[in-house]
Amino acid sequence: MVPSRKVLTAEVAVFLLLIVPSLVLSLFVIRQGQLSFVLAATATIFRDLGLVCLILYFLWRNGEPVDRLGWTWRHMGWELAVGIVCFAPVFVGAALLERTLLHAGLSAPATPLPSFLNDKGGTEALLATLLVTVVAVAEETIFRGYLLLRFQSILWSTTASVLFSSAIFAIGHGYEGSAGVVTVGAMGAFFALVYLWRKSLVAPVVMHFLQDFLTIVLLPARGV
Repeated sequence: MVPSRKVLTAEVAVFLLLIVPSLVLSLFVIRQGQLSFVLAATATIFRDLGLVCLILYFLWRNGEPVDRLGWTWRHMGWELAVGIVCFAPVFVGAALLERTLLHAGLSAPATPLPSFLNDKGGTEALLATLLVTVVAVAEETIFRGYLLLRFQSILWSTTASVLFSSAIFAIGHGYEGSAGVVTVGAMGAFFALVYLWRKSLVAPVVMHFLQDFLTIVLLPARGV
């Protein structure tokens, strides 16, 4: 049984109170380069796992099944294939959109991206792979599986739910400049549409993982 609108509103308000301040702070972080990769990656992994555990608690408390969020083993092979196929247009489209926004005058990162995103050895590359895996699973669970569905129950509008969840998702990428934030928001909206289409988180997680794996692990390792 789905809780009342009032209960869901209170629940989402508490959840947003936990995540929005840290997301907003990312807009003002100036000295990220001083963080070591191991420290930053470990902190991010534990933070995201903690948020997923909080969502699982909400589900348990409400008596809701996990597959309500889209975590199901049904047609797993097909969902993986959908994510892989959909990733190519997402990757190319995001690059073109960001380039267009930069030409239009939106800002690039105010400071260079954190050095720990590029300075990785063999062991740290493994940690980076674990990081992007956890981030992909956790963020899709948070922003698509949880927030999108909760906003639908509160706002009674799928369009508004996609926009709100994608906007919150984009806030956490403030260090990429306004062009990066808009691009990430557009990617989040696309992930949301695929999620609503497939009624599964698998394909969005695959796309999210491939995007981060290329930009954080593979391309830096090749010196790109």
